[in-house]
Amino acid sequence: MNEARILVVDDDRAFRVSTAALLAEEGYDVEGAEDATHAAEMLEQQRFDLTLMDVRMPGLDGISLVEALRKRGETVPIMMISGFGTVESAVRALHLGADDFVTKPIEPDVLLTKVASLLDRRPVISGGTDRSHIVGKSDAWKSVTNDIEQVGPTSTTVLITGETGTGKELVAKAVHDASSRKAKPFLAINCAALSDNLLESELFGHVKGAFTGAIQDKIGLFEAAKDGTIFLDEIGDITPAVQTRLLRVLQNKEFFPVGSTKTLTADVRVIAATNRNLSERVKAGLFREDLFYRLNVFAIDLPPLRERKGDIAALVEFFLSEQEASRRATQGSSKRESTVSSSSRISPLAFRMLMTYHWPGNVRQLFAVLESSLVRAGDGTIQAQHLPQEIRDRDAHGSERVPKIRYRDVDDADEAKKIRGALSEASGGKAQAAAMLGMSRTTLWRKMREYGIEK
Repeated sequence: MNEARILVVDDDRAFRVSTAALLAEEGYDVEGAEDATHAAEMLEQQRFDLTLMDVRMPGLDGISLVEALRKRGETVPIMMISGFGTVESAVRALHLGADDFVTKPIEPDVLLTKVASLLDRRPVISGGTDRSHIVGKSDAWKSVTNDIEQVGPTSTTVLITGETGTGKELVAKAVHDASSRKAKPFLAINCAALSDNLLESELFGHVKGAFTGAIQDKIGLFEAAKDGTIFLDEIGDITPAVQTRLLRVLQNKEFFPVGSTKTLTADVRVIAATNRNLSERVKAGLFREDLFYRLNVFAIDLPPLRERKGDIAALVEFFLSEQEASRRATQGSSKRESTVSSSSRISPLAFRMLMTYHWPGNVRQLFAVLESSLVRAGDGTIQAQHLPQEIRDRDAHGSERVPKIRYRDVDDADEAKKIRGALSEASGGKAQAAAMLGMSRTTLWRKMREYGIEK
């Protein structure tokens, strides 16, 4: 299964090479560019899923390139890389359309977590600049789009709930795009992927000397996202200490960086998401009740894919159309070239199998299956034999046989075994394994580190 393509843009060759090597070890397809001009040419001629871009470079700088790319409608996610003294410039780049930033020196874990988080934003929402269009026409999904239309124009705090893979982050982006803050930053963070210290530093920033390794001041997301939106994914997993700090921000619109007593103002909209039942966690004493009510001002519950199977046809058509457009762009085909109908890329039998499958990993799993099946099909049509064995393994009546591994039913004590089994079935592909497990690739990567599972 093909991994994401990443472009690293930095005039520092040593940093560019070492960063590319780190990303390549994770299975990504990495290219490098020594300056912004070269990067602009590569982005015009090739398809990339993510760009890491230095702020300061000779000639055209990173900020100017971000501005130019967004003005011409380029939607590739961009993470700015800022060195000492350039953090303010990185924040300015966020306001011009960059998606995130990281400061040098970069902790490998932090970089890989941020990269995985940006790449996990799969297209549940259509591409282009109008990301508020949701793919799906079922009654269950119409309820979601109606909620977005109602709450989007306000500054109300939103809590998005739903199973893993249902598109919570992209719905959050649609809420942001429907608001008066849409021209300002939309910054997302996976709360479960970081330790307490790293999470607090990412959210609130820190001052030099606040802890071991804090060799310079760092701006947090609440400051960087000024006038914009912060998306807190997997909010149900934060610890009591972080819950207390977050409650203060929501109550008083104030915070202070780690190691500092200086109070800063947070003029941001907060959208949170979780696949956990927060009400039950409140009853169990694991989540603050007052914080829950501050977050749950307006709730949007995303239905699992098995409850909106009428949308599978539209999702398949959308994904195949996007893949075809990317293929033609990569090959440099003319935009006037006629497009082969996406429906011709999948056989009726294969499509029926997709319609009858239960999709424990939801839309994320559907897209992962389609991507791997396209690879197996090559330039031909996706046939039943190109689908994963788990989907093909049915009886004559189309009912599910018991899978070899019932991932979602395995006890937590066997989680490491469950992860190894999924990685084995996916031949080491983390994106497909994560979909099989019903978790994001960021969470899978973190758990692999916890259990010492080899890449």
